[in-house]
Amino acid sequence: MGLARLIGGFVRRHWRSYASSAVMLFGVALCSVLVPRKVGATIDALAAHRLQGQDLTFQLLQLLGLGLAIYVLRVAWRLRLYSAAYRLGVELRTRLYARLSAQGPAFYQRQRTGDLMALATNDIDAIEQAAGEAMLAGFDGTLTLVMVLGIMFLGVDWRLTLIALLPFPLMALAFWRISSHIHTASSDSLKRFSALNDHVQETLSGVRTLRALGLEQRSAKQFGELAARAADASLTAQKWEAAYEPAVGLTLTAATGLTLGLGGYLVWNSQLTIGSLTSFTMYLGQLIWPMFAAGWVLSLIERGRAALARLEPLLEAPLTIDDHGTVARLQRGPLVLQDLSFAYTGQEIPALKQVSLRLEPGQTLGLVGPTGAGKSTLLRVLLRQAEPQHGRVSWGGHALDEYTLATLRAGISWVPQESFLFSASIAENIALAKPGASRQEIEHAARMADIHDDILRFPNGYDTPVGEKGITLSGGQRQRVAIARSLLAQSPLLLLDDALSAVDTGTETRILEHLDELRANRPELSAVIASHRLSAVVKADLIIVLKDGRIAESGSHEDLLALDGWYASQWRYQQLEASLDAV
Repeated sequence: MGLARLIGGFVRRHWRSYASSAVMLFGVALCSVLVPRKVGATIDALAAHRLQGQDLTFQLLQLLGLGLAIYVLRVAWRLRLYSAAYRLGVELRTRLYARLSAQGPAFYQRQRTGDLMALATNDIDAIEQAAGEAMLAGFDGTLTLVMVLGIMFLGVDWRLTLIALLPFPLMALAFWRISSHIHTASSDSLKRFSALNDHVQETLSGVRTLRALGLEQRSAKQFGELAARAADASLTAQKWEAAYEPAVGLTLTAATGLTLGLGGYLVWNSQLTIGSLTSFTMYLGQLIWPMFAAGWVLSLIERGRAALARLEPLLEAPLTIDDHGTVARLQRGPLVLQDLSFAYTGQEIPALKQVSLRLEPGQTLGLVGPTGAGKSTLLRVLLRQAEPQHGRVSWGGHALDEYTLATLRAGISWVPQESFLFSASIAENIALAKPGASRQEIEHAARMADIHDDILRFPNGYDTPVGEKGITLSGGQRQRVAIARSLLAQSPLLLLDDALSAVDTGTETRILEHLDELRANRPELSAVIASHRLSAVVKADLIIVLKDGRIAESGSHEDLLALDGWYASQWRYQQLEASLDAV
């Protein structure tokens, strides 16, 4: 979609705002062209001694009235038009946010956060200006140009008009050359701003790591280089935009010189009055705005085109996870995986190979195995963050892709390895899963996650701000707040992706005991616990051991110990390690 088509569609939807602005602009242009004509007529009347006293006062009051009308109408159309243009920015940002929210993890593996933030701010601002200021200046300048040229040609002297227009084709050629350079410079400026924005975002997110490694100076140097490049790119674009003014100035200077030469000759030969020449000169001065408006419009349009060229691929990017499901209500039933295989894009070796299992409602599944065995990948498939290339996953008799994404994810509570907390209070972070939850419900979920006592030790208790990404909390506290949030949701399926790795064994035991109590009160609750610590899955109804994406062992805790395979060996090792730590 080109910029003209985008703005054209927006104008059609908001035609009333643009139409009323156009009417007011027409009024401004009409009043503007009347001023020189009345000034010329007044001068001729004064020269002929036909105007004095009250008549002169009346003419001056008319000129004052025209000036006030121009002022009021200019303020009114600006308010009307800009309010419409800002709505385009809101629409584009809403579309972009909705698109980004619907994209899966594969999309974000190819994108940079800072670049996306720049698109949502700087680039959309450029498109918004093209729809507002460019439309405004373009219409105003064109209307003024047509009316001024018309009255110069028909109302003053056609010979002066033709001689004055001789330099204008050269200005048009200069504008064409300048606008092509502005498009290139604007595109480069937007890209370099994105690179700068991305560096700032990464630096602030990883500021503790930078300090720990003593990389502050290096990061500051990189920032300085990126800032200098962004400034140079912006300066280049501004230099080309500044080139419009000399082109306009030279054109109007040449036009004025030609006009005064021919006009003086006509006055000398009594073919033109001094008042008419004065009016024509004032009209020629009024052409300054349309010429500047043309340059300004071209500059804004080129910036808007460059911004849209960067934004459009994101708005049109296909969803990495297609939400084409129609089932809007979860059905009770088993979770079944049949010959499931999945490989990441660009990877020849599958992360999951022919995985088959069945989890009945109310049962707990334990996922264990060495690092990189596919545990987290399996959970991502259940969340539909990744689509398997082979096999089928069904829940309650329906394939996962038959459910709408909103329905599926509302039925799953997920605690990832890296728990994310928002810049809000502890209570607000827990209540994200259930915005209308009472303080009693929030505290009950916190007790189940064994974080209640820790929270009470904070100065403001549950109202304590956690800082960006939960920076004020320890890793174990963040995990437990995330667990409390998932338990408050009361979804029928709970996924814990190594979510107890940052807590000690005593805390882990208490949390697992609370989960057992929760399952007793909610017999329909199913859980999938992926963990490196085998003690987290001892009481699971089914434990599977993944190796290289395949199920190497499966059964209960006792069954796997009897097999004397990887699970039994790892269990003995971890028990020995725990006994040594206890000494």
